[in-house]
Amino acid sequence: MSEKQFDGKGAIVTGATRGIGKAAVLELAKRGCNVAFNYASSAEAAEKIKAEVEGYGVACFAQACDVASTEAAADFVKSAKETLGSIDYLVNNAGITRDNLIMRMKEEDWDAVIDTNLKGAWNFSKAVLRPMMRNEDGGVILNISSISGVVGMLGQSNYSASKAGMIGLTKSLAKEVASRNVTVNALALGMVATDMTDEMNEEFREKILANIPLGRFAEPQEIAEIICFLLSGSAKYITGQVIQADGGLAI
Repeated sequence: MSEKQFDGKGAIVTGATRGIGKAAVLELAKRGCNVAFNYASSAEAAEKIKAEVEGYGVACFAQACDVASTEAAADFVKSAKETLGSIDYLVNNAGITRDNLIMRMKEEDWDAVIDTNLKGAWNFSKAVLRPMMRNEDGGVILNISSISGVVGMLGQSNYSASKAGMIGLTKSLAKEVASRNVTVNALALGMVATDMTDEMNEEFREKILANIPLGRFAEPQEIAEIICFLLSGSAKYITGQVIQADGGLAI
């Protein structure tokens, strides 16, 4: 596979100042892709990533953006296109958790997770479709979902609902835009070694690991490489699908 397989293309990755999003941005840049990403509050981290991306000789656009705002998402996409030249790929990665049992969950915690995870994906998908459909090669939308949206997780009624909603969005949108050469897929992830998993207590960590047949968490770089495959021409006949990368956790 050519290291510059995305040469001249443009990608938007939401929520990319750490973990999976950061790894995806850097891997895309390494492969020649111009990249735009948003952040919520980590301006300093964003500037460091932007400098690293530009070090690969590609264009980069980074800006604070509330993905839950339809207007802000549209403005971000417009500015990103002006900087990158084209929008060929969208990775809806931005997401938050506000875990609790439903009897203890506050309404604002439900709303925040649904608005960020699900409405955010809808906002950015809607905003990129017109520029994608004008591309000669169409485009690719990849929604970063979770096995929590496939099997449900205790204490995650809001998160599971948002991630299951992303799967429904994926399947419906894939049917809507297939005739315009735009593919839409979901990547349902299991446990990935990020800041969130680093904060787990050892007992809980060991309990989860015991249920993962491969016996370990995924590394963000591994997920970034899967993302690149699903955006690439090698996956152009895949659409409306939910690809699980979970180490066997949801078998």
